[in-house]
Amino acid sequence: MKTIAKILGGFVVVIIALFLFFAERDRPVEELIPLYANKDSKFMPIMGMKVHYRDEGVATDTLPLILLHGMSSSLNTWDNVALYLKRYKRVISLDLPGFALTGPSPENNYDFPYYSKFIDSFATRLKIKRFILVGNSMGGAITWNYALHNPSRLAKMVLIDAAGYPKKGESGSLGFKLASTPVINNLLLYVTPKSLVRKSLESIYADQSKVTDEQVERFHDIAIREGNREVALQIFKGSFHGDYKRIKEIKTPTFVMWGAKDQLISVDNSAEFMKDIKGSQGVIFNVGHVPMEEVPFDVALSIYKFVR
Repeated sequence: MKTIAKILGGFVVVIIALFLFFAERDRPVEELIPLYANKDSKFMPIMGMKVHYRDEGVATDTLPLILLHGMSSSLNTWDNVALYLKRYKRVISLDLPGFALTGPSPENNYDFPYYSKFIDSFATRLKIKRFILVGNSMGGAITWNYALHNPSRLAKMVLIDAAGYPKKGESGSLGFKLASTPVINNLLLYVTPKSLVRKSLESIYADQSKVTDEQVERFHDIAIREGNREVALQIFKGSFHGDYKRIKEIKTPTFVMWGAKDQLISVDNSAEFMKDIKGSQGVIFNVGHVPMEEVPFDVALSIYKFVR
């Protein structure tokens, strides 16, 4: 018993030491806007939030693209893809509720029905009747769930390393593992070291040289934006409950993209989506979890060919 008590005591001491060394305050969004908003950034008051978005490209396009990022990410994940596509299409990227500069929803609700309602409201405010959704990872799961929610408004969709099916033994990122570990994950409300951010980013790229100090700084800053850590923890504890068996009901024309070296969501899932969504097309790139960042031109070209 004394040995166990010593071990537990030592563990507590280590946890307290880590907390004291790494703990840092939330950053007010007012501090972050000058750093991460640009001349194309707009802020829409909607559903109790000020949603950060960019509306670029061909203003007369009647079937615009709406781009949805993944977990703990931001609209910046689409920067290079938007650079190519906005020559030909209207391209709208946004920070989803709970993330980046948009921050928490006052409803404190982060499930698929909520995000579907948000997309409806967002598109309506922009006076968009029909659109094409493009989603990566968590954004991909939000996309295919929206296809079930309001198929008449969704002309087409593109799924990029999309979440949805049960895990297939993927190794995952260090950050995701910690965030999914009971008790320890509560520390992430206060402790978000840049070293952890870097390790997590390195696990989502096949080419780790693409992880820059600037990226690490941005991901760290948007992670500790006021309220965002609480949202991330809530999601990791299980606020999303999509029914992957309903994917077979989807009739929306679909294009599936995947990174062959994705460690977070196995490339095997691409075959699952294409089997379940009849008539869907797909392509595999020799990259990791975020093809739009590793091979943006190839992703943009594939999207353009599919939607033109």
